[in-house]
Amino acid sequence: MNKDLTFKEYYEYYLTLHKDPRTRRLHILGQAATIVYVAGIIYTSLWPLLLAAPFVVYPFAWSGHFFFEKNTPAAFTRPIWAKACDWVMLKDTITGKIEL
Repeated sequence: MNKDLTFKEYYEYYLTLHKDPRTRRLHILGQAATIVYVAGIIYTSLWPLLLAAPFVVYPFAWSGHFFFEKNTPAAFTRPIWAKACDWVMLKDTITGKIEL
């Protein structure tokens, strides 16, 4: 993969790794679990647990890549951009730009 991609170009590449609707659903489920996890931390004030928040999505998302897409998750190559793409894909799903 070209390391000189813009974020928009990377997001287009990211979407090619998420063609199966089941994978996208698992990502959305993982993002929802992350939101619930962070809300629980805020409610209980267990602030050190925030360090694990970026990783809550991975069991959901990576199982989609393993079982349905049969590809390597984007987080293996550009973890920060992949994490940002997770949230953009969630927004695009909520707004109807991407179908589940």
